[in-house]
Amino acid sequence: MRETEEARRNLVTGMVLLATFALWTTLVQLVDVQPIGQRSTDVGFATLNTWFHGMTGVHMALYVITDWLGLVPVVVCLGFGALGAVQLVKRRSLLKVDPDMLLLGVHYILVASAYLVFEVVPINYRPIPIDGVMEASYPSSTTLLVLGVMPTLRYQIERRSGSSSLRMVVTVFVAAFSAFMVVGRLVSGVHWLTDIVGSVLLATGLFAMYRFAVASIDRSLPAQGMEE
Repeated sequence: MRETEEARRNLVTGMVLLATFALWTTLVQLVDVQPIGQRSTDVGFATLNTWFHGMTGVHMALYVITDWLGLVPVVVCLGFGALGAVQLVKRRSLLKVDPDMLLLGVHYILVASAYLVFEVVPINYRPIPIDGVMEASYPSSTTLLVLGVMPTLRYQIERRSGSSSLRMVVTVFVAAFSAFMVVGRLVSGVHWLTDIVGSVLLATGLFAMYRFAVASIDRSLPAQGMEE
């Protein structure tokens, strides 16, 4: 009963967040659109974005630090990919790989796909050029990567480790690292405020849907075992 309630809660949360992201993305293209971007490109919520960007300024050192630290979630993805590959080799069947690991792979693909879509179809551009290049800015790809991947590290450790100390250490690390990265990207001045908000909505929505999918699989496994 508790697992059913958790699955339902994650489903509702994920759907609400993803719907809010879709609405937010639409509003970014419609509300208070002004040519405040590079080369006079249009940016939504221009008054809010201009005020916040003027308040924080630009801090390239912080940008570089958070850019390099963006490799941490990449390493996490590779680590879980290696774990799934080991299971595949040992069990000699993709269907015998832990279902939550397969779903994790799907989740990572969705996060990467979202990044690629908004690179191909830019909503707006960064407030400043990076190495002289005008880059797509919405949503913040680093924020999307961090919030799309790091919570899965905590979630998987909670599921797989019996060590309360390890779970605590990972929880604190994920929370501190994620907070630093989001705030770092926010105040570094390389994104608009609306870019960060969009990434938070999308990443947390996708993660909630991943948890819903895992909870649904967990509920079905006992029933499958009884049938066999």
